Amino acid sequence: MAMQTVADVMTPGVITVRPETGYQHVLNLLIEHEISAVPVVDDSNRVLGVVSEADLATKVEFATVWPVQHGQSQSARRQQAAAAKSMAGTAGELMSAPAVTIDRDASVAAAARRMAEAHVKRMPVVDGDGRLVGIVSRRDLLRTHLRSDVQIRADVSDLLEEWFGRQPGQIGITVSDGLVTLVGNAADRRQAEHAVLLASSIDGVVAVVDRLTVVDRAEVT
Repeated sequence: MAMQTVADVMTPGVITVRPETGYQHVLNLLIEHEISAVPVVDDSNRVLGVVSEADLATKVEFATVWPVQHGQSQSARRQQAAAAKSMAGTAGELMSAPAVTIDRDASVAAAARRMAEAHVKRMPVVDGDGRLVGIVSRRDLLRTHLRSDVQIRADVSDLLEEWFGRQPGQIGITVSDGLVTLVGNAADRRQAEHAVLLASSIDGVVAVVDRLTVVDRAEVT
């Protein structure tokens, strides 16, 4: 059964700018299209960086506190970098680079992990050649959990049958508000753990409760 990929949930047709695009034009794009960031691309549509509202806001933040005092602490260095960015006039100078991107064929789970690790709310999506094909946000990823319990149960059942060739009634599956409970018999502990892992991979599953009983083959015989 095919799992959802980034390509399934991303927004295509991304608004982009070039490195030479001016501050005012970038600002107008964000306001006009009600977006919070815009990728910066080269002539081949490869992502060079991203300009966000935070990057643009440095002009407001440091409008009356320039120059900033130099310091050696990490916070002072960040402040100095932001202050320097506030003097930038083009997207190439304003952008945060390199951009955190994700491949269009990556899983939704992989995209969520990458966002969390990079502390970003959105990522440009690229193809195998590194060219921009869309953008994905946290909200896009969260939408994968908006699935009914009936849909989730059907997918878990299909996936377990595909892997284990189980007979009806061998493993019972119940789903309540995305919580999957597995009951019944498993051939061994490894199979039980694998069943839980497979069920966890289904889009919309919040958690899996393992209530499987491992069959003792010696007792059966």
